[in-house]
Amino acid sequence: MSQQSYEVTGMTCQHCVNAVRAEVGALDGVSAVDVDLVPGGTSTVTLTVDTPVDDVAVAAAVDEAGYEVAGTRP
Repeated sequence: MSQQSYEVTGMTCQHCVNAVRAEVGALDGVSAVDVDLVPGGTSTVTLTVDTPVDDVAVAAAVDEAGYEVAGTRP
């Protein structure tokens, strides 16, 4: 297992966290989604993955939830 982290903008509340967790958590290979919410700022979304997950797929899932990936963290 490994982790992948993403900076996500536009999240403001627990509803936002739940939406991102649901969309990103449905991706193949994702076993857990942890969100460090910074309301109105840049939140950090950390995935625990069994196999590497494509950054484009994560960005699309975040977009589907209504938010935007600002960048990735190593």
